[in-house]
Amino acid sequence: MSAAEPEAAALVRLETAGGLAELILDRAVKLNAMNAAMVDQLHGALDRLEGSAVRCLLLRAEGRAFSVGRDLVEADPAHEDGGAILRELFNPLMRRIAALPQPTFAAVQGPCLGTGLGLALACDIVYAAEDARIGSPFARVGAVLDSGAHSAFVGRIGPHRTLELIYTGRLLSGREAADLGLVNASFPAGELLARTREAATAVASGPTTAFLESKRLVQRLSAEPLRLEEVLELEAQAQSRASLTHDYREGIGAFQEKREPHFTGR
Repeated sequence: MSAAEPEAAALVRLETAGGLAELILDRAVKLNAMNAAMVDQLHGALDRLEGSAVRCLLLRAEGRAFSVGRDLVEADPAHEDGGAILRELFNPLMRRIAALPQPTFAAVQGPCLGTGLGLALACDIVYAAEDARIGSPFARVGAVLDSGAHSAFVGRIGPHRTLELIYTGRLLSGREAADLGLVNASFPAGELLARTREAATAVASGPTTAFLESKRLVQRLSAEPLRLEEVLELEAQAQSRASLTHDYREGIGAFQEKREPHFTGR
């Protein structure tokens, strides 16, 4: 640790306002490189979210990088098992972010690489600064794209583009990533946080229980092939659960009464 980063440094912040929580990577002096301490603090922040009234999560980072990935300064390439590091340290975090029972947004600026890229892509919606640098530089270090990025890349931009980016190590700008469909949208860097926060705040005030039903359906459809009849039945089951909620009654009642609904997430 450097003098600017004492051993007990807070590397992650969690801030909440109403139904929106912001989970913030705060190791800007190291370009938010992810080490064991940061991963542990991220889990601690997620622990605090469990059972809370938070209805939407925004994942963002301080400084000029979202995250350059694993902190390779701490690597021991002559002796370490890279797969064990993924299984024990990083993969549980990626799975946990992807499985959160809230809509999740990521706001990506600057370099977004390696485990940092996996962290962003584990979110439901990713917005990037137009000049962000997104991708896999692993061709330069003899490592394999990880943290679930193969799944996101192949599903969103196809196998041919995925392998081209892996083989060449070329990084996409945020604008390119949005044009290809790897991320949802790109904005000028100075507008990124405000635009992402605006969208996340709007979602946090919506029928988030119904959103969670759709999130689960989309994740299942992404993981396994389902016949139309199966999807129709799963949608009917989800609608039955939704119809028991306050938000279902409120939304339809507001429509019938020609007024704006007030959703509570319940």
